[in-house]
Amino acid sequence: MPLSTYQASIPMFISMLTNLGDFLKKAERYAEKRKIDKVIFVNARLSPDMYALDRQIQIATDMVKKGAGRLSEKDWPTYEDNEKTFSELQVRIKKTISFLKTIKAKDLDGAENKKIQFAIREHKFKFKGDAYLTEWIIPNFFFHITTAYNILRNQGVNLGKSDFLGS
Repeated sequence: MPLSTYQASIPMFISMLTNLGDFLKKAERYAEKRKIDKVIFVNARLSPDMYALDRQIQIATDMVKKGAGRLSEKDWPTYEDNEKTFSELQVRIKKTISFLKTIKAKDLDGAENKKIQFAIREHKFKFKGDAYLTEWIIPNFFFHITTAYNILRNQGVNLGKSDFLGS
């Protein structure tokens, strides 16, 4: 039996967002132990031309909630993108997980054949559902999760492969 759109997406998104929340918990404990202002971590970036940690998390959560919404034809929640603390970022992650849990396997039946169209600023995108998932959502999601992980590692947080992959 082939892998369904649901199996290839929702459980993995929830798992990785849970791991992302765990990264933040570790970073918060690290900052408290070392008496470092937590805002430094939230505003940290790998390079001057890259987004900071807060924006990486905002984009990762947007990617999966909008993607799951488009594929399931369900309205997705909108957030203000104003999170500036670990706790606010944790709330955003939890809200996204809660939304993803509302998507059931049957909601994604046939999603691989849906026509997906959207625009980001002046750029227009058109995908078939399976390509949207495998060529847009998943790579972008992992890029921003990985970048968030790397920002925290770069700040000295003791994260490893097992943190990224989860238990």
